[in-house]
Amino acid sequence: MEPSDVVDTIYFVDEGIVSAVALMHDGRSVEAYMVGREGIIGSTAWQIPAKTAVRYVAQMAGKSRKVEARRMRELATRSHSLRVVMATYDAALQRELEQSTACNAIHTLERRFSKWLLRAHDRADDAVLHMTQEFLANMLGSQRTTVNEAAQNLMRRGAITFTRGRVTVLNRQILEASACECYGETRGTADGISRVDG
Repeated sequence: MEPSDVVDTIYFVDEGIVSAVALMHDGRSVEAYMVGREGIIGSTAWQIPAKTAVRYVAQMAGKSRKVEARRMRELATRSHSLRVVMATYDAALQRELEQSTACNAIHTLERRFSKWLLRAHDRADDAVLHMTQEFLANMLGSQRTTVNEAAQNLMRRGAITFTRGRVTVLNRQILEASACECYGETRGTADGISRVDG
């Protein structure tokens, strides 16, 4: 989906990673949020017809299930449990976006990069993440040279290796120590959908 597209289908991600990317008029881009197996693409359309404000980019191939947005709205009118699950997910995503606003304004690139790698690693079920420096720079709204410097620092400390478009997480404890507090603050909030009873 591209910005301003009508959301006619809602996707429930079973595996893989998708980035919601905000695009600027000058061509720059930055990741607004990341969706993995805990998440939903196009969730805004479960209540009312909606357009997306972001571009969805598959970071890592996977599988998802889809439901027509119109059908989802019909189901939600009949199911209190479904409304609770969807509203819980939306609230968790809103909390993540609020935290990210502060994070992007205050925290260093290395701390944000560490947080980003942890979040991707949580969703990948694999120590190896196939990501180029250019891709990471776009996701983080930064320059490739700055991402490279942050990666070099993390490699020197034994947290990761980064060669030829492959980031390998070697030591999560070091990575967690390097990440900003926002990783811990939002960890688990986006998967609130899976913890709702009923």
